[in-house]
Amino acid sequence: MSANYTFDVVVIGAGGAGIRAAIEAHLQGARTALVCKSLFGKAHTVMAEGGIAAALRNVWKEDGWDVHFRDTMRGGKLLSNWRMAQLHAQEAPDRVLELEEWGAMFDRTADGLILQRDFGGHRYARLAHVGDRTGLEMIRTLQQKAVALGIEVLMECTIQRLLVDDGRVAGCVGYWRQTGETVTLRAKAVVLATGGLGKAWRITSNSWEYTGDGMAMALEAGADLIDMEFVQFHPTGMVWPPSVRGILVTEGVRGDGGTLRNSTGERFMFRYIPEFFRAETADTEAEADAWYEDKKNRRTPDLLPRDEVARAIHAEVRAGRGSPHGGVFLDIASRRPAEYIKRRLPSMYHQFKELADIDITKDAMEVGPTCHYAMGGIRVDADTAATTLEGLYAAGEVAAGLHGANRLGGNSLSDLLVFGRRAGLYAAEYAKGRPKQAAVDRAAVEAASRRLAEPLERKTGEDPYAIHADLQEVMHTLVGIIRTQADLDEALIRIAALRERQTRVAAWGNRRYNPGWNLSLDLEAMLTVSEAVARSAAMRTESRGGHTRDDFPKPDPEWAKVNVVTRKRDGRLELAKEPLSEMPPELRDLVGEQAKPHAESTDMEATVPAGKPV
Repeated sequence: MSANYTFDVVVIGAGGAGIRAAIEAHLQGARTALVCKSLFGKAHTVMAEGGIAAALRNVWKEDGWDVHFRDTMRGGKLLSNWRMAQLHAQEAPDRVLELEEWGAMFDRTADGLILQRDFGGHRYARLAHVGDRTGLEMIRTLQQKAVALGIEVLMECTIQRLLVDDGRVAGCVGYWRQTGETVTLRAKAVVLATGGLGKAWRITSNSWEYTGDGMAMALEAGADLIDMEFVQFHPTGMVWPPSVRGILVTEGVRGDGGTLRNSTGERFMFRYIPEFFRAETADTEAEADAWYEDKKNRRTPDLLPRDEVARAIHAEVRAGRGSPHGGVFLDIASRRPAEYIKRRLPSMYHQFKELADIDITKDAMEVGPTCHYAMGGIRVDADTAATTLEGLYAAGEVAAGLHGANRLGGNSLSDLLVFGRRAGLYAAEYAKGRPKQAAVDRAAVEAASRRLAEPLERKTGEDPYAIHADLQEVMHTLVGIIRTQADLDEALIRIAALRERQTRVAAWGNRRYNPGWNLSLDLEAMLTVSEAVARSAAMRTESRGGHTRDDFPKPDPEWAKVNVVTRKRDGRLELAKEPLSEMPPELRDLVGEQAKPHAESTDMEATVPAGKPV
């Protein structure tokens, strides 16, 4: 059986970027559908905790889009698309205020403004937040807005293939998870907002939806991917008990005063401060404490960018100075009163109490790195969010460019709002410029339907759960925080073997709510993006941001000038190095010395004067 629908714009993915794109496309007059892999309101965005990065200047008047831009470029190790970073920094405040107008309930300063907290890599307190449940409040607000507008929502619908006609998108094919029935959506424009790929790793903060669907579909349809080697391992995930290993511990714990300590009680991050951060980072524990207590504009090394902190924790554990269960200690109990912790970090308090039987107002948390975010993804135009395939747009984690080699905490939620809006706007404009729907190739739809059914038709075959577990082990052990050429070569051999096994995967039962069948279909995307990550990591012979090569431990100035581009041609992945666009001189001046053409210095001195809080 099959269901067929026709729309102007189809948005695949109902997290922050997808809902914001659907709202904008609808407001522009396009008949819009919003497709959810899960239930509406259950997207992975609800798990974002710390806040939305935007230079509102409610806590530090010296903040501004220029400082935010500079922080993003430096945090991304200068591989960020400078135009995306500029638009993001300039438009994020308006998007946050718009969210407030739509009913979002933010924490407040004493004079009633939106409160902002500190986060790693941000010079000033910049994250608008709702305790440590900011993503949940964002989704609640956007969801209510979408419902009020009457946007059509297709829930529990998994899209598997994009349809292409004469070099442009014509729609997509998928299935209803409830019945297994095939669904075909014709569309003049498609927006991908499907999120990341973290379920390919064994230890991850990502939910079950994050199987790389959008990246794999775009690649299969002919679009480019870039920067796939850059995968962020958040430094603080739960490490105990094993059943919850990898669940996120918000950076807000450190933003509100928490400190990282090893098994000897040492605040070890002081030994890992990169030279180019020392100009604005406290050099001693006493200075860091003074920053917390007096709000001087000094930075604690506990709030260095995530890639720096994750590598430091990994080094401490490897050196034998880890916690009993293979992490380090995150302590806020000795630094803040219990009432403060429960008010500012309610989710963290309940998370540890319920899942680990730990009271974080009295005891330290055990934390360690967890696969968290893909900086790489679909290549998009900065202004329009258009991919390299006509009629296809992308926003959010599925799209690459903004975060470069490493994402700063809080930039993800503002990314969803800024580029979700832009994707919806330009997809609607494109759709309005096409008076007729593109032709849908019935043979392509039938072929996609047959592929969906194949695992159910096999009486014997490979277990999808076993293949998934083996893939997660490969990515965790060979394509994790620290990489080598030998490990990456071995990973590619094993991924090829897993891909061959996947062609024989079998799912038992019928189509209705069959998780084994669903996973068997997700495996193809996970294997594709895993291969793309491993191949890109093997090509980039340097260490930068979320990509660390033990055999090439330093950054190479030549690699600061290029993206690694992944394309699929004749059924094989092809990689190429392509130059970054040159940053305008006025923006280079904001970023500092290392942004100058051909600069090789690692001394990135601050160009923004210190200030005092409002």
